[in-house]
Amino acid sequence: MKTVWPRPPSRYPVCLTAHQLLLTTVSIRSTGPSVKPSVSLLPASSLQLSEGSSSLFCLLSGYSPQGAQVSWTVDGSEVKEGVLTSVEEEKNGRYSRSSTLTLSKALWEKREVFVCTVSHDSVTLPVVLVKSHCEG
Repeated sequence: MKTVWPRPPSRYPVCLTAHQLLLTTVSIRSTGPSVKPSVSLLPASSLQLSEGSSSLFCLLSGYSPQGAQVSWTVDGSEVKEGVLTSVEEEKNGRYSRSSTLTLSKALWEKREVFVCTVSHDSVTLPVVLVKSHCEG
């Protein structure tokens, strides 16, 4: 006799358990409402610029469920080179992660608009840094 396992929705983790002849499928679902991330975009420091490079930091915190994605655009063009995004960390059912965009000082000086776009649970949150609004 062939055993057929029922397939729960693929977006949820599945635990399969067997006890003697009893087979059970358990779907684990995130409880509670979806919580959008708090997002901060921090510009390059003057100390870092004096050393010849610049890094922008996009910080995400306090969201649920996990699965937030981060992308970067500079002056309207998507950037993948120089991007480092951390793994998601969980604490008390809420998640956080960070993404860093590292540019040369010359590129930082030539560009004006930097956007960290966060996609989470069907919502897109662009956070914009306009360089001329930061400089004194």
